[in-house]
Amino acid sequence: MNYIEEKIIKPVNGFAALALLVLLLIASLVLMVGIAILYDLDIIYAGGFALGLTAACVLMCAACIGFAGLKIVNPNEALVLSVFGRYSGTIYQSGFFFVNPFSSAVYPKVRDQETQQKSLAASLAKLSSGNAKVQPNKKVSTKISTFVNGNQKVNDALGNPVDVSAIVIWKVVNATKAVINVDNYLEYLSNQTDSTIRNVARLYPYDVVSDDAREEDDETTLRGSASQVALEMKEELQRKVADAGIEIEDVKLNQIAYSPEIAAAMLQRQQAVAVIAARKKIVEGAVSMVQLALDRLKEDGVVELDEERKAQMVSNLMVVLCSSKEANPIINTGSIY
Repeated sequence: MNYIEEKIIKPVNGFAALALLVLLLIASLVLMVGIAILYDLDIIYAGGFALGLTAACVLMCAACIGFAGLKIVNPNEALVLSVFGRYSGTIYQSGFFFVNPFSSAVYPKVRDQETQQKSLAASLAKLSSGNAKVQPNKKVSTKISTFVNGNQKVNDALGNPVDVSAIVIWKVVNATKAVINVDNYLEYLSNQTDSTIRNVARLYPYDVVSDDAREEDDETTLRGSASQVALEMKEELQRKVADAGIEIEDVKLNQIAYSPEIAAAMLQRQQAVAVIAARKKIVEGAVSMVQLALDRLKEDGVVELDEERKAQMVSNLMVVLCSSKEANPIINTGSIY
């Protein structure tokens, strides 16, 4: 690809040029009227009249052509200009300027109006105001913009289908690259965002595989390490869109969830893992409580229990402590033997 080096131009003040063009237009009209009066008074002849009329027409045409060089650039906008197909420079200043009247603005184009609406609407449909009609703009906006990418179905590192979407905060920092290096920088950003989400999301599982990994908390996952994954997406996306003159300010994961076809099964799996983890904690606590009870009874000399009675006591306490329902005790009024 032949990259063009950006050239920032400082255009002429538009108000001064406008005043000059108006004076030129008035001068052409005055000259035209004056030539007609002189010819009517027989002061000049046909040759002089023709020469003066030609000069007046030339001045008028020059003034009319000059009006085409008046350009308005709004704040946080850039105007990329070319003259007869050759890049001439870029204006980043805001204001009213005069440029070469034969220069034309360079901006993203598509083949026809219908294709333009479909292409640009598809690129911007993921914005918060996605259904609005998109019209071509001859100026390139350098404002910070938010791009909301649609849900992408991606297979994570374990092969599970996951729906992932991201919010991209970006801006154009090089208008020349944005309109010359790529066909349509909005569509280019949209496609590269989709590709980046797929490339990064498939490297990690949605959630931890085992309880051990959950306890160690050292495994990168889409759900638990969203900030780290988003940072990797930002770095990769920045490398891809640098040639388009786009700077990625930030990338945030907007939605991460299992796809509907496996969401119910994965919910049952998560519930089972949670139940097992809870039961494990209950058993660990119950064992420590039983051990504490036996030790205290022995130390305080409350009662001497043989091994069989200890086993029965342990069994009863474990049932009471680990039961999911409230236990109903039975009081023994006789001898325990």
